Amino acid sequence: MSAGVAFALAAYALYWVVGIVAPQTYRPTFLLLALIYTFLANPREEGTAADTPEPPRPLRHRPVDVLLIGLSIAALIWPVLQGDAFIYRAATPTATDITLGCVLVLVVLEATRRAVGATLPLTAIAFLLYAQFGPLLDRVGLSLIAHRGYSPARVIGVLYMTLEGILGVPLDVAATYIVLFTIYGAVLEYSGAGAFFVEWAMAAIGRSRAGAGPGRTVTLAGYLLGAVSGSGVANTVMLGSVSWPMMRRAGYPPNTAGAILAAAGIGAILAPPVMGAAAFLIAEFLNISYFEVVKMAAIPAFLYYLSIVITVEADSRRLGLKVTDTSVRSVAAVTRSGWFYFLSVAAIFVFMARGATAFQSVFWATLMAVGVSFLSREHALRPRRLAAALSSGGASVVPVVATTATAGIIVGVVTLTGLGLKAAGLIVTLAGASLPLTVLYAAAAVWMLGLAVPVTASYIIAAVMVAPALTQVGISPAAAHMFIFYYAVLSEVSPPTALSPFAAAAVTGGDPFRTTMLTWKYTIPAFIVPFVFTMSPHGSAVLMQGSALAIIRALVVSAAGVTAIAAASGGYAWRPVTLVERGLLMATGVGILALA
Repeated sequence: MSAGVAFALAAYALYWVVGIVAPQTYRPTFLLLALIYTFLANPREEGTAADTPEPPRPLRHRPVDVLLIGLSIAALIWPVLQGDAFIYRAATPTATDITLGCVLVLVVLEATRRAVGATLPLTAIAFLLYAQFGPLLDRVGLSLIAHRGYSPARVIGVLYMTLEGILGVPLDVAATYIVLFTIYGAVLEYSGAGAFFVEWAMAAIGRSRAGAGPGRTVTLAGYLLGAVSGSGVANTVMLGSVSWPMMRRAGYPPNTAGAILAAAGIGAILAPPVMGAAAFLIAEFLNISYFEVVKMAAIPAFLYYLSIVITVEADSRRLGLKVTDTSVRSVAAVTRSGWFYFLSVAAIFVFMARGATAFQSVFWATLMAVGVSFLSREHALRPRRLAAALSSGGASVVPVVATTATAGIIVGVVTLTGLGLKAAGLIVTLAGASLPLTVLYAAAAVWMLGLAVPVTASYIIAAVMVAPALTQVGISPAAAHMFIFYYAVLSEVSPPTALSPFAAAAVTGGDPFRTTMLTWKYTIPAFIVPFVFTMSPHGSAVLMQGSALAIIRALVVSAAGVTAIAAASGGYAWRPVTLVERGLLMATGVGILALA
């Protein structure tokens, strides 16, 4: 039954692209399907990663689950039946509105706890308490964030009856952009694209005299598989299951192999065209097309993967890895066997470049992926296999839906109380209006936030509380949101929520903490490059904003800086380098990036 609900969720999202469904109807009904699936599938009680797909499970009839489904139906069908009158009375909700609004808050928090763990729901509860007891903060010396206080009716009116709370922008993005790209990834996976991309990567750059071939393969395959998974953890696990035996034969230590897998895996969140959930939110918050986000992310993603490749080369020489005795077909032969898998990925770029919306682009790319799958007899998406792919796509997006619904509670409270501007003002005040200090404090705030909540929630909260601080000191909104996006992604490699390294360590048998520390070495550009497009005089060119000459200059200079940093972190340039030489290389790389 849960698989059927997941299929219905995916089919509904695809229908939304060609049908006409008003937001006041689509958002609550989409959320309703996601909640029903959550309570039917009965995820692990301790929760799972926010962006980790939870496969359908057999229905376990528990009274509490049936009750939660019933409450979800009542709370989310009510606004649909009420129509426009429901929105118009948001400032003066009826007793029924308040009761069902409280019910929706509770079921969303419980669904999120089951999907992603208790931290995010507890954070949302803290914000709800802040909305109620804000005046008390003035008595304990926290007047900077105190407010006059809001009644439960006022809070529920915002969170339940407007499009600024649970049914607001975060959920809208999950129900449109994210679900469609997730379905596309599932279709690619079921059509055999994942295995083809790994084989193609091995054929293209997997041969090496220094034993770096498996590491290179993982790096390129990590980018290509991003189109399939769109999730750092899922990408890491997919890579590891295919590539770890090859890396082990080459002599990669488990911790090092796990670090490469995790670093390449989280690149799926950073690399266009199918980026992580937070990237779609950038387009919505900035009111720009998703194609503009893709353009802004292109050079930083290139720098990220360039750094991994160079660090892999350095490690292979420093560690004395051996060449694997693996029979690899030529890249031409591999391409001939599965060239059609590239068509739908390229089509997304072409459609968006020609002015189609991201929704239309991924919709038609999905249909194209289904069509070309019949060029492979083994992986043709016939009705039963296609239904399984759609069910998988629908199930995979459910944790993100739960996350964004709960994040909507937080955003609603922040908007109602004005906490976002207060937090931004506090950061700027502490930094003394200094641009470098404001950026540093913002990075620390987002990084610490990412330690507690998943990437998507971290970005949403930072977008309303930290991004305004960056814009107040003169940073462009685009650069500010890309900055917090990158630091939100770092939660994937930062303990205690270092999901990708922990998943990689489980595959390789390495030590999770040691793997996490080594992953930081491979992800250094993810920490440094955001400072380029916020603080460098020419940093906007790194986001492909400006003249063609300025963009080319920024690309060349940034690539040189990243190369020096990667050589320093890998401990090898033209030969093994000493500790002092590594320090000089690191300083040189940072200095070059400052000029980008």
